[in-house]
Amino acid sequence: MPESTKPDLMKRFLAALIDGGVILVLNIIPGIGRWLGLAYLLLRDGLDIEFMRHRSLGKHFMKLKPVTMDGGEIDLLLSARRNWTLAVATIVSLLRLAPFLEWLLMLAALAIGIYEIYLVFTDSESRRWGEKLAGTRVIEDDV
Repeated sequence: MPESTKPDLMKRFLAALIDGGVILVLNIIPGIGRWLGLAYLLLRDGLDIEFMRHRSLGKHFMKLKPVTMDGGEIDLLLSARRNWTLAVATIVSLLRLAPFLEWLLMLAALAIGIYEIYLVFTDSESRRWGEKLAGTRVIEDDV
């Protein structure tokens, strides 16, 4: 396994803001915007687009890269595995469930979100729960 280093938390925060902006822009597309936003949220770290190099736009601009624990690149499936925890609220809202069930699942999504933030600040490598479940981490990458 490559050397363990904790990525800069401000860079991670700014990358998340940039990606949030991308999702907001996608969401305004009539009819399919919320689905496009969800697709970006889930698959963004596995997109095989040359300039992004298997990372989201936010991570690209902040010079961060998600990798497997042995330093390998993330594919679309692994991206979805590491990011589903961030997408729970969006998925629940798109499913249009019974109000009580939707409310309970939104509370679960809030709890997951709080836990994700907690881990970013307290884990020795700033690994979120989704990253731990998928066996990935974020590293600083100058390329």
